[in-house]
Amino acid sequence: MRFLLASCAALLAAGSALADDAVHLSIRDHKYEPARIEVPAGVKFKLLVKNEDPTPEEFESFDLKREKVVPPGQEIAVFLGPLDAGEYKFVGDFHQDTAQGVMVAK
Repeated sequence: MRFLLASCAALLAAGSALADDAVHLSIRDHKYEPARIEVPAGVKFKLLVKNEDPTPEEFESFDLKREKVVPPGQEIAVFLGPLDAGEYKFVGDFHQDTAQGVMVAK
């Protein structure tokens, strides 16, 4: 019984790998900075999006299946992954002409 519990715990821990550091993204002048970010492939991670503009913005990505409003002067957390290696586009829904970016999972 003890072996079975230890095995289950090990499997759960291995299946929920989480990147050690959060990935940071800012919104400034209705643009993402940086506009291209690299993230770890194959693990879950936290993306912190800080809106430095005086108006709200919405982090939106059809590729990542996420959308979340970022109030002015505030920061939100978006939990993602594990992602396959590749590129994932995202936009600021309220300023799609300028707030564009790409996330590259490696």
